[in-house]
Amino acid sequence: MSFSEELRQANAGHWEAATKHRFVEEIFAGTVPDDVMRRYLTQDYQFIDRFVALLGMAIATADRFDSRVRFAQFAAMITSDENTYFLRAFDALSVAEAERHHPVLSAPTAAFLALMQEAAATNDYANCLAVLTVAEGLYLDWADRPDTTLPPAFIHAEWITLHNNDGFRSFVTWLRGELDRIGAVSEASRRESAAYFFGRAVALERDFFDHIYA
Repeated sequence: MSFSEELRQANAGHWEAATKHRFVEEIFAGTVPDDVMRRYLTQDYQFIDRFVALLGMAIATADRFDSRVRFAQFAAMITSDENTYFLRAFDALSVAEAERHHPVLSAPTAAFLALMQEAAATNDYANCLAVLTVAEGLYLDWADRPDTTLPPAFIHAEWITLHNNDGFRSFVTWLRGELDRIGAVSEASRRESAAYFFGRAVALERDFFDHIYA
């Protein structure tokens, strides 16, 4: 079993709960209530800055130039296509400027921000990879339903297609392979550290989905 699959299996309960969450079913059906979608997006938008910083640390600590290039290309997508989606969705949902940029952070949001900062602060490529693999791999797993009809509203449909297109699918496949490669050549303590960050990230992803309905 590959390292990334080993970590996913070790956290299968939280992983399955997140990828088959009520939010996932409702977004495919196009029935997420506007207040829930608004809360979800305003909280999720707070991750972009810290997420890009984590990508930056992955670039800084990667052991190969090709890996640095791959992360730099992905960072460009996050700061363009995905950021533009958020702004259009905020307009459609009438989200005020203050709420877009300075909402009251929920506990899961604050915890995930802290986790990304903690992973970056270790200056360890394996820990950065672990958190990034959860953040992107879990989203691909819930969004990748090729035979499912997309909902009519763009705020639902485009959030799905941002996470199931060929480019994103290719990146997640590469990301998992990169974690496998690093895991295969790392000592036990480094693998344990990566597993710790991976497990915390999966649990927080589930908490994040749960809390938007609270």
